[in-house]
Amino acid sequence: MIEISNLTKIYGSGPQEVMALKEVSLSIRKGEIFGIIGLSGAGKSTLIRCINMLERPTQGTIMVDGQDVGSLNSLELRQLRQKIGMIFQHFNLLSSRTVFENVMFPLEIAAVPKNEAAQKVNALLELVGLTDKAQVYPEQLSGGQKQRVGIARALANDPKVLLSDEATSALDPQTTRSILGLLKDINRQLGLTIVLITHDMNVIKDACDRVAVIDDSTIVEVGDVLNIFSNPGTPTSRSFINSIVNREIPAEILQRQFIDHGLNSSRLIRVSFIGASAGEPIISSMVQKYAVAANILYGNIDQLKDIPFGNLTLELIGPVETINEALDFLRKCGLEIEVLNHAGN
Repeated sequence: MIEISNLTKIYGSGPQEVMALKEVSLSIRKGEIFGIIGLSGAGKSTLIRCINMLERPTQGTIMVDGQDVGSLNSLELRQLRQKIGMIFQHFNLLSSRTVFENVMFPLEIAAVPKNEAAQKVNALLELVGLTDKAQVYPEQLSGGQKQRVGIARALANDPKVLLSDEATSALDPQTTRSILGLLKDINRQLGLTIVLITHDMNVIKDACDRVAVIDDSTIVEVGDVLNIFSNPGTPTSRSFINSIVNREIPAEILQRQFIDHGLNSSRLIRVSFIGASAGEPIISSMVQKYAVAANILYGNIDQLKDIPFGNLTLELIGPVETINEALDFLRKCGLEIEVLNHAGN
């Protein structure tokens, strides 16, 4: 749906030159929710604004649904933008218009017949859960309701792509979850390609299929959200993930003095699980099958969209040979095992 190749954006010139994007290449598939995450100033908002040519790239190409957006004339670009909806952090609603009239606005610009446009607006307000707010003004709405109006307005011209520029960053966590839930419903119902720009890894975790991590104007990692959460490949990715899922083992556990287990050995391991394995009693089965004790020291569990994932830190106690057999059993069950420390015999 969207192909970005060697995209570079430079602001200013000479001593005032600022590199906003450097040789960015991305492929965004039709019908997916694709996240782009980065810190403030990393270039993520510039990137999304280049997709619909609100910012003109310095070099590189952007293809949207087979069209080279950089080669379009003014009329062609206006027509394309009708098929690329955009929602904003601060809603950008017209204060002098009612909710109904705000959603109607892009249909007026597109010269859609009034009766047809009114039917479309009513359908969109029902979709976003604001039928009862049609005749109120933006100042009478909560932040979440304003963003729902923004989403309905962005959908007015039946776009193929929806761009979200930090659309939840001004909202509280509960409202953010409701807006992300709405976007996921829209994605499922309409098959819409959604590109989410954010600095919050919770947004990526809750809503996205794939993610690109941008750092210092450059894409440093791209992949399925599931894979990046379970095995982040760059320090930037690990930093974002650690902000919501603490994979670091407390120092007191790593440095703890193991008690004397006599002839037995003690091994400290981290077990990472994701998907179906999170719902299976694998640790319990291991304890029953092998002559080892499992002391749970630390752990957490969360969800990626509807997929559970997490990790446990365990101390396994038993004969060395039996511990090794138990570890092989865990690996065969699809768990990722990391040996953190050895103690005892």
